[in-house]
Amino acid sequence: MTQATSNIPQPPAKTSVLQLAPILFGFFIMGFVDVVGIATNYVKKDFALSDTLSNLLPMAVFLWFLIFSVPTGMLMNRIGRKRTVQLSMVVTGIGLLVPMLSYTLPVVLAAFALIGIGNTLLQVALNPLLTNVVSKDRLTSSLTAGQFIKAISSFLGPIIAAIAVAQFHNWQRLFPVFAGITLLSFLWLSATPLQENDRKENTSTIAECFALLGDGKIFFYFLGILTLVGIDVGLNVSAPKILMERTGMALEQAGYVASLYFVFKTAGTFLGAILLAKWPAHRFYLISSVAAVASMIVLLFASTAGVIYFGVALAGFACANIFSILFSFALQRKPERSNEVSGLLIMGVSGGAIFPFLMGVASDAAGAQWGAVAVLLVCCLYHWGLAAKGR
Repeated sequence: MTQATSNIPQPPAKTSVLQLAPILFGFFIMGFVDVVGIATNYVKKDFALSDTLSNLLPMAVFLWFLIFSVPTGMLMNRIGRKRTVQLSMVVTGIGLLVPMLSYTLPVVLAAFALIGIGNTLLQVALNPLLTNVVSKDRLTSSLTAGQFIKAISSFLGPIIAAIAVAQFHNWQRLFPVFAGITLLSFLWLSATPLQENDRKENTSTIAECFALLGDGKIFFYFLGILTLVGIDVGLNVSAPKILMERTGMALEQAGYVASLYFVFKTAGTFLGAILLAKWPAHRFYLISSVAAVASMIVLLFASTAGVIYFGVALAGFACANIFSILFSFALQRKPERSNEVSGLLIMGVSGGAIFPFLMGVASDAAGAQWGAVAVLLVCCLYHWGLAAKGR
């Protein structure tokens, strides 16, 4: 038994705040991927695009999570987690600067492809990098703190864009702001010494990496991430449509419901970072999944704006901590293969491209948005079932 576990990396007994801070700040950069939501609306207007063409922007971002997540986990075995995070920030920074050189549709698509690739590298590498500086019993709360910081970044994106339009009549000014913050994060992390576990991975091929899905728990956690991101992206797409369909609200007003979702998601991650330091993660997961199911039932039958707002707010609050909980479960189950496990789970972020499409098919078939909500309800029920089974 001792021989089998001797190569498993041991987390530090005490967390170093000086080492933890630049890693947590990296989660702010991770939130830049959500700028695609507000950018899609501006690009659609600027180039007079149809819905089909404008949807290429989210696809340009989320497609790379499907393609590059697993190879990134293998890349970390060669160059290390910190260097992979640094590489992600370089790619992200370049993607953020590209629209400033020329503003055409192909250039915008290329920019968001680079941002998507950079974010894929970042999400795969940053989560396991936390295990180098936090103890095992603090991992879930630390991951939740990172998601809280990411949620703040996601919330600020539309605000920065609105300020850029109001002050400079150019929403693209948010890109150099984000690029400057990315550079700051890169320099801070580069100046921080981190001791990575010196270990050799057995995984050498993509096939062997995917073989980890043969572990039932890892597979269920992967499906959990896939459906969770589907809920996250899908609800932000459908919530304004629900308001318009059931209350007759104009798009300009209905669009603010996405900000409401992020506000309560931010509040939820803040509360989760505190409670998960004291509560068992599996119990918190069960409570969160039940609340998520309740939110979708509310949205399924809600007919007034106030009730719809309540359902969206409850969904944001309920789903805020599930990502970090599932990630910590998976990393703790296979600590000796954490790089590959991280790559597999982040591949599930591609659910942000899959489930909105399924929701569109369902709503078209139903002739109403309850079809889209039904898809989200199934996703939430999956999490309830997974949480009820325990770790």
